[in-house]
Amino acid sequence: MTYLTASDELTGNAQLEPPAATQAGYQAKFRDNARANTAVRPGDDARASSAVGTRTWSAAVARAVRWHPPLMLFAAIMAVLAVVATVGMFVDDREILGDPVWLKPWKFAISFVLYAVTLAWMISLVSRGRRIASLAGTAIALSGAVEVGLIVFQAARGRMSHFNQTTELDGTIWSLMGMTIAVLWTATLIVGLVLLFSPVPDRASRWAVRLGVAMALVGMAVGMLMVMPTPEQAAAEAAGIDVSIVGAHSVGVPDGGPGMPLTGWSLTGGDLRIPHFVGMHGLQALPLLAILLGALGASGRRWARVLDPMRRARLIFVAAASYAGLLWLLTWQALRGQPLLSPDSLTLAAAGTLAGATILATIVALRYRGRQGTGSRAGR
Repeated sequence: MTYLTASDELTGNAQLEPPAATQAGYQAKFRDNARANTAVRPGDDARASSAVGTRTWSAAVARAVRWHPPLMLFAAIMAVLAVVATVGMFVDDREILGDPVWLKPWKFAISFVLYAVTLAWMISLVSRGRRIASLAGTAIALSGAVEVGLIVFQAARGRMSHFNQTTELDGTIWSLMGMTIAVLWTATLIVGLVLLFSPVPDRASRWAVRLGVAMALVGMAVGMLMVMPTPEQAAAEAAGIDVSIVGAHSVGVPDGGPGMPLTGWSLTGGDLRIPHFVGMHGLQALPLLAILLGALGASGRRWARVLDPMRRARLIFVAAASYAGLLWLLTWQALRGQPLLSPDSLTLAAAGTLAGATILATIVALRYRGRQGTGSRAGR
């Protein structure tokens, strides 16, 4: 038997195997080197965990960006704007109708981050009509960027962005914003129609996505009520008086009165921004509920029996019906000129009826398992 050194392997020269003592020394040295190389040094576990976490986070972000790059870029820009507007609220003491001048850009930035990321994820679920949905998503990103850009421009000037027709420039900006809102609504409708005919394996998620888009469309449509002239504005126009502000978000009281912290929602009258906000963010609420129900259903055998696919789909329908009822209730309350935090007995009775109906429907949805055959047809 021969022993080859590294150089001998290249030259072909062989040496006789070294004595057993020498060979044992080699083996001991080899074991010592192996232990030294594999020994865990202080901080190795932390560094390894940090590296794995960084790679996992980077991979997740990369996957999210691929959902719909234009919408995700728009969301990133809005996130930056939210930070800038936050700083602006501290360093700029100007106000518009009693609110910090940078509060509206901040609120729109936060809202569009959620809106854009959610729509990008929904478009990634599309299997049929993906090109149409992708084009609609790009239209949403572009029109949203123009709308928020105009809002920021007016905030920098210290001027109202919405309903403002004081000067020719103000009127032009408001008209352009109206066009972007129309594009946003139409493009969201197109995405919703494509999703309606796109198969999603889990029936609860499928209906959560579809009904979430429907809620957002209704919420955006409620916003159209704000652009209509108030009775006072309509009377002034009828009398031939030049009206510089046409439209309002408050009902029964002028805009700019006492408002809730952060949101600015009226404390003295109705406020159409409330149902507008609730409706638009149904886009996130229903899919998040479906994700939560799915996670609970997969967390153990007990939950798996309680939250089978059929029951989860029923719960989504119950939640959507309840959400629609809440949207109607908030719109009705606002149109009656009633503050959110000061409901009258009629509003409280309607809210109690809605809550009772939701609880009853939830019990019924969980009580009956249903047949799998009919369940698959019901979930389509």
